[in-house]
Amino acid sequence: MTDFYTMGIETSCDDSCVAILKNERELLVNLISSQIDIHTIFGGVVPEIASRKHLEAINPLIEKALADANLTYEDLDLISVTKGPGLMGSLLVGISAAKALSLATNTPMIGANHMKGHICANYLANKDLEPPFVTLVVSGGHTYLIKVKSYNEYEVVGKTRDDAAGESFDKVARKMGLGYPGGPKIDKLAKEGNPYAIDFPRVMLEKDSYDFSFSGLKTAVLNYMNQKAQKGEEIIKADVAASFQQAVVDVLVKKSLRLIDETGYDKFALSGGVAANSKLKEEFAKALKDRNVKLYYPDIKLCTDNAAMIAMAGYLDYKNGEISDNFMKVYPNLEI
Repeated sequence: MTDFYTMGIETSCDDSCVAILKNERELLVNLISSQIDIHTIFGGVVPEIASRKHLEAINPLIEKALADANLTYEDLDLISVTKGPGLMGSLLVGISAAKALSLATNTPMIGANHMKGHICANYLANKDLEPPFVTLVVSGGHTYLIKVKSYNEYEVVGKTRDDAAGESFDKVARKMGLGYPGGPKIDKLAKEGNPYAIDFPRVMLEKDSYDFSFSGLKTAVLNYMNQKAQKGEEIIKADVAASFQQAVVDVLVKKSLRLIDETGYDKFALSGGVAANSKLKEEFAKALKDRNVKLYYPDIKLCTDNAAMIAMAGYLDYKNGEISDNFMKVYPNLEI
């Protein structure tokens, strides 16, 4: 059998990424050019700066990926690129590069869903994982609870109605003066604090709802800190971080467990940037062990934005008969 090579291109936010996948799950190259140092100065991602940096990085990354894999442009069988969701300018850089490459080499191209990509990262990290399973996707802009019925069939059961989990981490971290990105910094500080020192709200919404809302929790944390400051009282940041993080984790775990119990599935996968959170993994490991449900999650490099997951998602779509043309648009608000 002839080997099948998929190049993944990911530029949805502030990381320029190129990867090469061999056949179904063999990752040959996974390159990431991070812009964190640049955006940290501003306390968050500046879209125009992000797109300009993608323009500088993407072509050298493509060349390096091929060289590292010991391949040429002619060896590529598929180009998979993120079409959304993400920042408009950033997405356009990746898609323009993919279109040019597709036209120049006569290689099929497919636009991949970034959020499906996060789910597919688990296939690369866990070679034994196969549908069906329940997955929780927690990233900077999205929170999804999904039944993965097959490699190409997803049923969204719950999603965020306002702030996503990762977004609330960033906003609370900014208020606490921890800087950007907020998730890893709160995770680290929380280890020094008491997770039950402050009784922040656990917003569960309507009875039986699988949707999420973290805006009220974020506001409660900001109000707590403002009131403390106005009274001249000491703010123990480690306790704030630990109590806030525990409130987020409690909601994510409780709703996920209810869906696992409802479906009877014996596999559960975490994905997205917040899947790197140590408290979240710890709580799920404990709860799922009691239920005899196997927990899956990618390593940190596959949790955050990367092109390996985009290559995997595009490959699965292509094998399902999907294809994109050179009139493909970007979809900044794309849903699963």
